Amino acid sequence: MENNNDIDVAYLRLGSVGSALILALSLGVRHGFGLFLAPMSAEFGWGREVFAFAIALQNLIWGLAQPFTGALADRFGAAKVVLIGGVLYAAGLICMGLSDSAMTLSLSAGLLIGIGLSGTSFSVILGVVGRAVPPEKRSMGMGIASAAGSFGQFAMLPGTLGLIGWLGWSAALLALGLLVALIVPLVGMLKDKPLPVLGHEQTLGEALREACSHSGFWLLAFGFFVCGFQVVFIGVHLPAYLVDQHLPATVGTTVLALIGLFNIFGTYTAGWLGGRMSKPRLLTGLYLLRAVVIALFLWAPVTTTTAYLFGMAMGFLWLSTVPLTNGTVATLFGVRNLSMLGGIVFLFHQLGSFLGGWLGGVVYDRTGSYDLIWQVAILLSLLAAALNWPVRERPVERLQSQMSAI
Repeated sequence: MENNNDIDVAYLRLGSVGSALILALSLGVRHGFGLFLAPMSAEFGWGREVFAFAIALQNLIWGLAQPFTGALADRFGAAKVVLIGGVLYAAGLICMGLSDSAMTLSLSAGLLIGIGLSGTSFSVILGVVGRAVPPEKRSMGMGIASAAGSFGQFAMLPGTLGLIGWLGWSAALLALGLLVALIVPLVGMLKDKPLPVLGHEQTLGEALREACSHSGFWLLAFGFFVCGFQVVFIGVHLPAYLVDQHLPATVGTTVLALIGLFNIFGTYTAGWLGGRMSKPRLLTGLYLLRAVVIALFLWAPVTTTTAYLFGMAMGFLWLSTVPLTNGTVATLFGVRNLSMLGGIVFLFHQLGSFLGGWLGGVVYDRTGSYDLIWQVAILLSLLAAALNWPVRERPVERLQSQMSAI
């Protein structure tokens, strides 16, 4: 007969596979939204600001909902939260496919999908991983889970473009809605449970007060704002930017796919390094490299080759911030409230995402160029590098006392 430890290990492995598949579906579909900007705007005669605002609203709603879905996952387990999130995500895609006005687009792509993503993406899923693996393997586990989301981006982008070309943008969104609905049966693979109570259980209020009084928490949050600004601006507007530079539309799709492909290696490497080096120092180096990559892309002539090189380089740095940032939060405050605290930090990421997505459209419609936003992205990279440098990976006094008592 199998002993309990064997059964627990099997459950954890099953949960890890389920987490990876859910992230691959959730983020794979989400990263293809930029491909719908041109066809939807052309059909309805919108400027780029209309679509950009809906996607920006999606990121804002996602961020605002994330601390609450994270808190529910911490207290009651992730399965119920992911189930509801998957249903709302699928419904949002179907309604987006039926949208014919700025209002219906904002309600579907913005509100419904935003809430759906909060229940099916990083903060909730990485909370599952953080509770499932021992501390010394936590950074690596988060890196592997994040890499699964990146593989989804790489695999889904060509498929999404193919669906648009074959079925048109509306039917393509309906098909993606059915695909995302697969998250619902995958919930059965999640075996996440709240941690058992050991002595005095920290209340939500106590956890919030402890985190909010810690300078490192806020430095991580404001640094993560920059990540959100950059990735959503690039994800939504890069395909259109490359078309403006007289490159074929397929080049933009290929660049986004390359970002997803190289992000697999980037997030895995970040998770591996995060278990061996200071995660905040790695974040500093990562943001500095982003500034260099963006500056070189703007300086060099825009060709198919330079676009592909940009996709590879930016992909390696794309979501490498996620396992490093969430891993640092887990080190500082423990894993009992990781989904909630990670959700608050992620809220700042999504505030940046809102501004990156929306301002990209606003600036383009006002000036006919993305130059100003590219320059802001470089300056923000330098700011994020400076913010992460002072963070120290030391558990709070409460955790140090618990460890010394063991």
